[in-house]
Amino acid sequence: MDLKHHFLIAMPNQMGSYFGETITYVCEHNEDGAMGLMINRPMELTLAELVARTGLGGAAELASVPVLEGGPVSHEHGFVLHSDDGDFPASLSLGNGLKLTTAREVLEAICDNRGPYNYLIALGYAGWGPQQLEGELAQNAWLTCPANPEILFDVPYAERIDKAAKVLGIDIRLMSGQAGHA
Repeated sequence: MDLKHHFLIAMPNQMGSYFGETITYVCEHNEDGAMGLMINRPMELTLAELVARTGLGGAAELASVPVLEGGPVSHEHGFVLHSDDGDFPASLSLGNGLKLTTAREVLEAICDNRGPYNYLIALGYAGWGPQQLEGELAQNAWLTCPANPEILFDVPYAERIDKAAKVLGIDIRLMSGQAGHA
């Protein structure tokens, strides 16, 4: 099972846990584990405030762009998930038209309005060890569906879970927090 380029939608049985009511984009999934970014939990920190802390100047429109809480691991590290437009050699190509980076050059380009034009900024990430995510899936902790750029970059944060669940034909609000195995 390869869940790279998929969304993990927290099942209702996770309500009250760290991942309750979250949707996570899986950046990497292999035999060593998985890494992803939560994409629906904006922080009270804006991108303008973040770039000011790093000594960069920023465009005024960055004041309305929230930084996301990416996950419980390494809150002090920033990640930029972005479209593959522009020439950013330090960005890791994820495929499917997406790249991931921790490089300052991408923040500088965003501040200078040189792209990338679709991006999200997160502090921290979600990580799973070998077979850990598979175990959580077997315990009905997550729904999965293929990721798409519209949900990543265009859908309002509060609507991302519902929009992804609808890809599966599910209204997540009607699901029970109880799960079983047949």
